Amino acid sequence: MTGIIMFLAALALLTLGYPVAFTFGAVAMFFGAIAAYIELLPHPALAAVAEEFFLMFSMMPFRIYSIMTNTILMAVPLFIFMGIVLQKSQLAERLLESMGVLFGKVRGGLAISTVLVGTLLAASTGVVGASVVAMGVISLPVMLKYGYSKKIATGTICASGTLGQIIPPSIVLIILGDVFQLPVGDLFQAALWPGLTLVACYIFYILVVAFLKPEVAPAINVDPADRKGSLKRAIFAILPPMTLIVLVLGSIFAGVATPTESASVGALGSMILAAMYRKLSWKIVMDSSLETVKITAMVFAILIGATAFSMVFVYTGADSIVEQFMTNLPGEKWGFLVLSMVAIMLLGFFIDFIEISYIVVPILLPIADTIGINPMWFAILIAMNLQSSFLTPPFGFSLFYLKGVSPPEVHTTDIYKGVLPFICIQVLVLASLVIFPGLYGFK
Repeated sequence: MTGIIMFLAALALLTLGYPVAFTFGAVAMFFGAIAAYIELLPHPALAAVAEEFFLMFSMMPFRIYSIMTNTILMAVPLFIFMGIVLQKSQLAERLLESMGVLFGKVRGGLAISTVLVGTLLAASTGVVGASVVAMGVISLPVMLKYGYSKKIATGTICASGTLGQIIPPSIVLIILGDVFQLPVGDLFQAALWPGLTLVACYIFYILVVAFLKPEVAPAINVDPADRKGSLKRAIFAILPPMTLIVLVLGSIFAGVATPTESASVGALGSMILAAMYRKLSWKIVMDSSLETVKITAMVFAILIGATAFSMVFVYTGADSIVEQFMTNLPGEKWGFLVLSMVAIMLLGFFIDFIEISYIVVPILLPIADTIGINPMWFAILIAMNLQSSFLTPPFGFSLFYLKGVSPPEVHTTDIYKGVLPFICIQVLVLASLVIFPGLYGFK
């Protein structure tokens, strides 16, 4: 049971707010020493325990070298850089201002335009924090000004901002591609329809709410002359990012380039777009590079800590206990799927998607292979589930991002209540993906 206790101890420390990477590493070292001591009972000598401990971690340098030379993971900093440059070029501002006027005459039009802009930002940047902050700064005051309910406004912004976790190019899908050892390009293609289904459900929900309660999402009056001008501005605002999306995703889907090569094209394309908007400067390149280094270092530090954690977890035999429990569930395949999805969703309330991807998923993956679950389908199910972790209280990052830029009259409870319907929508789409995989192209 040492490995199970280690897992619970790590969750407890993460909940208390300790840094993720150092928590995993420190817990692994501490429980690794305990496991080495237990292994040599009843008469453990200090030198023998130390030798067993170092033997346990002897493969760690090779694991770290393998991580640092992984060509799949090279796409992570490139896509992060692309997203930060586009965010600093004020792409979101241009899209929101143009599309807000186009959809303003429709009930809930401002919320619908926010969802569509969130979709475009997801496909061109994939940076959740940047998307939520940008839409919170620009779209939230406008929606509140025109009488939108605080709940519908905040919920729409948070949900739209997290679309970058499922709509490719997505950092989650790149990480899962590494964990599952699946082609990232195939994961991008497989995630496209579930992601667009989620977008359609968001829009449908907004239209229904606006129809039943016009006062929570009213239409706005737009001057026809202004509308014609805004159409031209909208086309100019949409075409450049759409071109970049086609270049990046199209080259992957067509098999012309690998995800890493496409990410480099995207990074270069983002600077070209910034130059088109007259925002490119040496300061933007430097700031974007520094932020990319910080985020990438965080991701890889977590990965190294998670690697040490998983080594001790396997050494203690805890993976066998979990496998035995999961394979003996009633309903076999369906029992495993339901319990694993519920477990990932509950963990998402407290810890980030990176930790779940590198700690929990490797435990579930061998069991899924034993049961005979399609790995591509299982990976997309997990990706859809992990997206919810950005919305679920109390530690959903999107909630914190939005609260940080919200006007004083918007309270945390308004944001929590606003995201609940969108979390329900995500659960329903996830359920449809589980029950009807054929609708999304899975066998």
